[in-house]
Amino acid sequence: MKAAIFDMDGTLVDSLMLWDVIWSTFGERYLNNKSFTPSAEDDKRVRTQTLKDAMKMIHDNYNLGESGEELLAEANRIMIDFYANSVELKDGVRAFLEHCKNNGVKMCIASATAPELIDVALDHCDIRKYFLKVFSCGTIGKGKDEPDVFLQAAEFLGAEIKDTWVFEDSLTAIETATKIGMPTVGIYDRYNFGQDRIKKIATNYIAEGETLLKLTKS
Repeated sequence: MKAAIFDMDGTLVDSLMLWDVIWSTFGERYLNNKSFTPSAEDDKRVRTQTLKDAMKMIHDNYNLGESGEELLAEANRIMIDFYANSVELKDGVRAFLEHCKNNGVKMCIASATAPELIDVALDHCDIRKYFLKVFSCGTIGKGKDEPDVFLQAAEFLGAEIKDTWVFEDSLTAIETATKIGMPTVGIYDRYNFGQDRIKKIATNYIAEGETLLKLTKS
C-alpha cells in the first residue's frame, strides 16, 4: 500500500447513527411523529448520495417540508452540531493513521459528506494532519455509485491504482472501487447493509469487534 483513500462516516468516525437523529427530527417537525423512517431502500440510498440529492429525494418521496432545500438546511444544522460536539473516532483509527503516516503512505479522504461538515469533524477529532486533501462527492457532483471521486483522489495521490487502497464501510462504494481495480478494505458498521457481500468482495475485511490495527499485524 503506497496510498490510501478513506471514507469518513462509518469508516473513520462512528457517525452513521446520525441518520436516525435526522429522521426522528424530520418526523417530529413535519409529521408530529418521531418514529418516522424512510423505506429501507431510501435509507440505503441516502448513505451514498450527496446530501443535496438525498434531501431532494426525501422531499419528493415523502412530501416533507416545502422543498429539498428546506430539508437540506435542517439536515446541515443537525449535522454541524453533531460533528462539532459529539462525533468520535472508531476504535483503532488514530493508531492506524499514525502507522500509515510513519510508513510513508499518502492519505486523503473521499466522502459523500459535505466539505464543511468534513472539516468540522476533522477538527473535532484532531486528525486533519494525516490527510493531504479532502475530496467530497458534493463538490464533484457524483456519488460513490460512480468512480469519479476515487479516480480524482488516486490521481492526486500519485500512486498506481493497484497500490491505492480504498477504506470503506459502504457496499456501493466498495463495488465501485473494485470495478476500477482498487484494492479495498471493507469495514463493519452496525448501521450499514450488505455486510456479507462486503466481506466477500473486499480485499480485506474488518469484522465486528476488530479494528484497522488488524492490518498492521503479520
